[in-house]
Amino acid sequence: MTVIARVFPRRTEATPKDSMAFVGGPPCYPIDVDEVHISVTFTWDLPVAMQLKDEWERVAPVMMGGPALGDPGGEFEPGMYLAEGYTITSRGCPNGCSHCVVPVREGSLREVKIKSGYNVLDNNILACSRGHLKAVFEMLSRQRNVAFTGGLESRLLDDWVVAQLWTLRPSSMFFAYDDAADLSPLIEAGVRLRYADFTRHHCRCYVLIGQPGDTLPAANRRLREAWRAGFLPMAMLWKNYTENETIHNQDWKRLQREWARPAITKAIIRDEFTASIEGR
Repeated sequence: MTVIARVFPRRTEATPKDSMAFVGGPPCYPIDVDEVHISVTFTWDLPVAMQLKDEWERVAPVMMGGPALGDPGGEFEPGMYLAEGYTITSRGCPNGCSHCVVPVREGSLREVKIKSGYNVLDNNILACSRGHLKAVFEMLSRQRNVAFTGGLESRLLDDWVVAQLWTLRPSSMFFAYDDAADLSPLIEAGVRLRYADFTRHHCRCYVLIGQPGDTLPAANRRLREAWRAGFLPMAMLWKNYTENETIHNQDWKRLQREWARPAITKAIIRDEFTASIEGR
């Protein structure tokens, strides 16, 4: 049996926690492994990953992969490159949005074998076939603390899906508001979810800001539109992944920070609501 050490440039909530998962360089104690796999999720971690490659090559042959290196992904291996509890049941996305790297990296939608987990990370699970969705929801019915932190497409949220979510009662669900065409489906999804007794505590929305042609007033408007639709907005600052750079000044970064931390976001909304009541 091949013994593999998995290495990660940084620790996140999704980083595996077993004895063969390492963050950073080799440990100070000797380890006996046959291969080292360096997994890189974010392109901005590539310089660190290359340094880690040099360090780990003293231990065993090194292989590098992950989303940052264009890895299209295959069958999901629970606990291998993501912590136990996370699962991926499909790869890719059929939409081909110009600002999204998923179709470029993973291609169109591919359903993969369903492995047990409670946190679903699929890029667009609702685009899967009804049979696949039924099997995923059945698997999730045996889990606790269900969450969808990958993405749910508002246009595909029909009454049948809402009924499944009603049964599962996920702690969090993430939707997206990337351009003007997303607003009407997002509003409709908000109505359906509120009818099923979900609140902003459960319903989050990634709001893309700072993409080419965007302005600070327009971004502020979209963030508030997501809130009015019944979602807790989570600002996602656009980044040029091809050149691994961002063109944003401090005003954009401040806006992203204010609308990516729920406590700050709620304080902003509360202050604006209070000001409107007082006529300020």
